[in-house]
Amino acid sequence: MILVLFLALVSFASIVIYSLRFGITPMPSSKKAQDAMILLLPLTIEKGVIYELGSGWGGLAFRLAKEHPKAKVIAIELSPIPYLFSRARQLLDKRANLIILRKSFYDQNLSDAKAVLCYLFPGAMRKLSLKLKQELPNQCTIISNTFSLINWENTSVIFLDDLSATPIYKYTNNDRLCPKVVAKRVDFF
Repeated sequence: MILVLFLALVSFASIVIYSLRFGITPMPSSKKAQDAMILLLPLTIEKGVIYELGSGWGGLAFRLAKEHPKAKVIAIELSPIPYLFSRARQLLDKRANLIILRKSFYDQNLSDAKAVLCYLFPGAMRKLSLKLKQELPNQCTIISNTFSLINWENTSVIFLDDLSATPIYKYTNNDRLCPKVVAKRVDFF
């Protein structure tokens, strides 16, 4: 009993410390948001690498691996408790195409990405914007839950039918062909 309480306290402290360090708690994407993000992936994604940056508890990463079994899904999470939870889940729900890494996604080379998905926070999106411009190959798709990329023009936005009308942003890494913002409300999510 004491061991269980100790582990719970250590887990809670770890989440608090990493939340304070990064400015955000590990918050999973809702099912509606996951549905929209997966819908926005290009049809040609099957033979590519999909990154989930800040994968948290792994909910979206496992769905991506299940729904795109021929794609390689790389989930990156730095906070130890959500990372360990994802790794434990991976023992029970084996996905040969899913790799879960514990590291800063700022240290990950993304040059092989076909798509990048994230649910971060404004400060991280600001820092990530330049990294993505520098590293992503042409025609790579970026999909972000709630927060937009700084100095990028999205190719589309879906507003979820939820209390906050949560925006899901889609970008394509192609300066010449990136159209102006197209916003639409979709009520079936």
